Amino acid sequence: MSLYVLGGVVMDTRPFNADTFDRTASADLVQKAVMGGMQPSEFMGEGEDALTITGQLLPFKTGGLEEFDVLDEMRRTGARFPVMRGDGKRLGTYAVTALSERHNELMRNGVGFTVQYSVSLRKVQSGYDGGALIAALISIFESLR
Repeated sequence: MSLYVLGGVVMDTRPFNADTFDRTASADLVQKAVMGGMQPSEFMGEGEDALTITGQLLPFKTGGLEEFDVLDEMRRTGARFPVMRGDGKRLGTYAVTALSERHNELMRNGVGFTVQYSVSLRKVQSGYDGGALIAALISIFESLR
């Protein structure tokens, strides 16, 4: 069981932990002009749907930087991937729009003993891009050699 699955990246208590999850979703409505009354609204479809997941990594105790690097590669390549919550609910297809990381208590190699991170995702049209995800994973594994 895991907290979240972002394509091929599993967020669990170890090594890649998640502390908070925020979701903002909207619906698009357009108002129609009428005389002498309240303007009726027409539903135009689903609006923006954005997720933000934050957490803290302990690279020297439990790891997690490799998973963060995979997410960064997915952001860089524009990969689209399914997102699933730990209880099995599929949240939809998303893409990484922004990442942030803050290294604290820097060790001799420049990596923080603790690393706070944030991953921002936006819902995209269905059309899981497995090829881009696989290319991102291969790129990460090649850079680890």
